[in-house]
Amino acid sequence: MELLKLIALDKEDLSVVSAYMQDAVFKSGDLDFHAPEKRFLLVGNRFVWEEAEGKRKRSFERRRAALHFNRVAAVRSRGFKRGDADAVLSLLAVNFVPGDEQPGGRIELIFSGDAAVELEVECVEAQLSDLGAAWQTEFRPTHPLSDV
Repeated sequence: MELLKLIALDKEDLSVVSAYMQDAVFKSGDLDFHAPEKRFLLVGNRFVWEEAEGKRKRSFERRRAALHFNRVAAVRSRGFKRGDADAVLSLLAVNFVPGDEQPGGRIELIFSGDAAVELEVECVEAQLSDLGAAWQTEFRPTHPLSDV
């Protein structure tokens, strides 16, 4: 399989990125905001849903992937301690909430356990890139969102 590379420039594009990133796992230390460049980056292990859909098998895949957002003015988090670099976060969804002055708004990264990161953005500008080969995992995430 080829490495996945996606760009999101609006709410609909971001919903596609969200679907590919659902159930990606990160350590809180893998979240990084570069304020001078207005860039927020997270690197984690995404579950390869495109290979798992409709399959009842014993082996699934994960891939290392980077998701970055440009034009980020501010970052807020809740539900986890940013100082605990080893805290594991499981991404459920990436949403865009339009602001009063469009195309600006807020991107919400919703994690399990009621944790979240909110990015105040000038506009939607995101990129998802797989970083390398997949590896096998026996675990397929199960929760109400994974059965959609």
